[in-house]
Amino acid sequence: MLRFLCLFLLAGPALAQTPAVVPTAQASALKTYSLRLRPGDDLRQQLTAFVQEHHIRAGTMLTCVGSLTVATLRLANQEGPSVYKGHFEIVSLVGTLSVNGSHLHLAVSDSTGRTIGGHLLDGCRVYTTAEIVLGELPEVEYRRETDPIFGYKELVVYPVPPAPRKKKE
Repeated sequence: MLRFLCLFLLAGPALAQTPAVVPTAQASALKTYSLRLRPGDDLRQQLTAFVQEHHIRAGTMLTCVGSLTVATLRLANQEGPSVYKGHFEIVSLVGTLSVNGSHLHLAVSDSTGRTIGGHLLDGCRVYTTAEIVLGELPEVEYRRETDPIFGYKELVVYPVPPAPRKKKE
């Protein structure tokens, strides 16, 4: 508790200088999809194709387990990809999915248990399987808009307007 209080007191001046940002939150029902990728499939490309085919405006990775022979990641604070070849277990795949752009992070471990993670990029090849459960939030739309503070395209959440009612004839 004392550590928390000290951190709070030390961070106080920095927090006071940060502009107040009110997060947007939108509620939605959840629709789920289950799928399996096969050996040789590109993990990111298959997810992107699935999102496009099903017109998913707002989705989330609920779970993914499986294995890869190639893991292609963009590591923290790096510009380009890092490519790892071997046999890897998928220990985590998390993020948001949308026809407007997705943001996914992958963690994999090797035969010694060494784990590495970063942004999921094209080039991750399935070894035996990738068992995936995706969630879709049909009442929400995810968009990527440039954040004025950092300059990166970041998530902005919008409500989906209700579909117009059809007139009775």
